[in-house]
Amino acid sequence: MTEPVRLAKRVVALTRCSRREAEQYIEGGWVRVDGVVVEEPQFMVDTQAVEIDPAAELAPAEPATLVLHKPAGCDAGSGANPASALVIPANRSPDDTSGVRPLKRHLLRLTSPLALPTEASGLLIFTQDWRVTRKLTEDIDRIEQEFVVDVEGTLVPNGLALLNHGLRFNNYAMPPIKVSWQSEQRLRFAFKVLQPTQIVPMCQAVGLKVLAMKRLRVGRIPLAKLAPGQWRYLAPGERI
Repeated sequence: MTEPVRLAKRVVALTRCSRREAEQYIEGGWVRVDGVVVEEPQFMVDTQAVEIDPAAELAPAEPATLVLHKPAGCDAGSGANPASALVIPANRSPDDTSGVRPLKRHLLRLTSPLALPTEASGLLIFTQDWRVTRKLTEDIDRIEQEFVVDVEGTLVPNGLALLNHGLRFNNYAMPPIKVSWQSEQRLRFAFKVLQPTQIVPMCQAVGLKVLAMKRLRVGRIPLAKLAPGQWRYLAPGERI
């Protein structure tokens, strides 16, 4: 009877590599135990068959960034109904063309730096990458966001022009943005600097009640045809 050993030790014996290199192979999803990918170097094995993928690359696993279509009613951050609960393997879009090899570690320690109101739906970004976090926080005023907003009510005279530039709240002038009609009951908002939470009071100020709103784009990242509740990887070449 063989004594169980850590998977990393077995990989060292198979490949003649260092322990750290063995851990990188395992954490990168390149090692199978009885045909099943195992990503934990400390996983114990004895008589199981251990295989290294012939295409294995010796490189640290890159931090992942994901795009989720958040349904209305889910909390972007912590809350009773967190959107993060939707980021599971079963909800990955079948149309994901990012080319990213899915790993269990990609779904751990994700943060959502860019807020989206609970009542809103649409694009929500989760990331493990500090560079993406910094871009969506410190640099967000330079990134355009696009929303569609369903409304009802009667627009006050010159209301569309006021939405574009002219409204004031608490003696603060709202920044110029781009607002246009998409249909009789749907407005398109495209803006920098503005916070999504300011859309509702802006519409109220011109006689409109917001029924629903959806974020379609953040910078160069579109929601596209991602179904509600589904997510995809941000491809290595995609830039916000």
